[in-house]
Amino acid sequence: MVVRMRHTRAHTANRRSHHALKAANIVACKNCQAMKAPHRICDACGYYRGKKVTEVKVKKASTKA
Repeated sequence: MVVRMRHTRAHTANRRSHHALKAANIVACKNCQAMKAPHRICDACGYYRGKKVTEVKVKKASTKA
């Protein structure tokens, strides 16, 4: 590459400093203490902000013969 087009290591690193990934924020459900994403309905019990919002579907165990 031509020298005049080259970016310094510092400029490249400064640009890439915003590329890091953050860990997902997880909180405990206040109703059943299952781990869930904040501001979302709990998948385990169907509650949101202390109120029942949805019915939870129970997965049936499948038996293969």
